[in-house]
Amino acid sequence: MIRALAFIGLVVLAACGADGEPITPSLNAGLSVGSSGVNTNVSVGAKSGPVAINIGLF
Repeated sequence: MIRALAFIGLVVLAACGADGEPITPSLNAGLSVGSSGVNTNVSVGAKSGPVAINIGLF
């Protein structure tokens, strides 16, 4: 959890564009219900030009 918060903090800091062009942050969250129960999905990421990085948390 600490790593996720640190990553989100870095993404927000980088998104302000202090060192160059802004990096676009992204957050995706999902909830699915099926016969196996309830599943959650969360991912955070950043995109700068053609390069995108996403990290799934759950």
